[in-house]
Amino acid sequence: PPGDTAGCTFCHTSPEERCSTCHQRHQFDPKVARKSEQCKTCHWGKDHRDWEAYDIGLHGTVYQVNKWDPKQFDWDKKLADADYVGPTCQYCHMRGGHHNVQRFSTVYASMGMSMADRGAPIWKEKRDRWASVCDDCHSPRFAKENLQAMDESVKDAGLKYRETFKIAADLVKDGVADPMPKDLCPDWSGQHIWSLKIGAYHDDPAFGGKAGESGEFRMSNCTDIERLCFESVGYFQTYIYKGMAHGSWNDATYSDGSFGMDRWLVNVKQDASQARRLAALEKKVGITWVPESFWKTVEWLDQLTGPYIVKNHPGKTIFDLCPDPGWLDTH
Repeated sequence: PPGDTAGCTFCHTSPEERCSTCHQRHQFDPKVARKSEQCKTCHWGKDHRDWEAYDIGLHGTVYQVNKWDPKQFDWDKKLADADYVGPTCQYCHMRGGHHNVQRFSTVYASMGMSMADRGAPIWKEKRDRWASVCDDCHSPRFAKENLQAMDESVKDAGLKYRETFKIAADLVKDGVADPMPKDLCPDWSGQHIWSLKIGAYHDDPAFGGKAGESGEFRMSNCTDIERLCFESVGYFQTYIYKGMAHGSWNDATYSDGSFGMDRWLVNVKQDASQARRLAALEKKVGITWVPESFWKTVEWLDQLTGPYIVKNHPGKTIFDLCPDPGWLDTH
């Protein structure tokens, strides 16, 4: 519903394509667009923790302490001529005034939630380019060592990610999870697919849907275990990746990074253990559990896209109904 997604659509709409998003419409002053706070409007929050990681990291601290001193940060200089005492967001990601921010971004897919093959030539070129920015102030060895440290942290997080999801997946396969996908209110696409069945990761038909179809990464109307899985990878693994990328190692550990993934994995294990013990008891006494009706319908759920499609377009999915991206805006 619009009320739930106001914070998402504020950034993920036309502001992404406008000059005034960074340059500010009523000023349009390059000096404003060169300051790190200008990125803060959109690049912050649980699942894309860029500002927080930068702000409390070493580079952000240097920036916050010195940004008022024109000798340390001369905002009249173009980015191509900038010689700041510490990097801003723009200095690294828009080096020299280059407006293709992706050119100086990292190579992890889905904000660090999925690993990318960084052995391919295209990734080596990108990583070398990124390290060359660090070389402005640090040695090449220092930059590459930090890249490696980030790799190792994300790999470590990936181990916890896979174990957490496997526990949830096994519950679904064994019929222990409550509710099951077929008993849920349909997801955004108008289908009944397990909320953690994301593309090629889970192509087992036991999860619902056809091979290659994705479920919806839900935070609501799903089991607590599924929600914990989502938060573990969507929030905490992102803290780890963003923290390591921005020199905020505290973010990657204590601030719900590694320690957050540890805590959620323990909770998932405990919940799964209780669910299996309860299922065993129900089987022993002959109880056949039927998911409660509140998983299927309620006034709030009726506001979602999935129920609308099922009610008004039986047998169709959102993919059948979208001849072009603008269809959703008018229907």
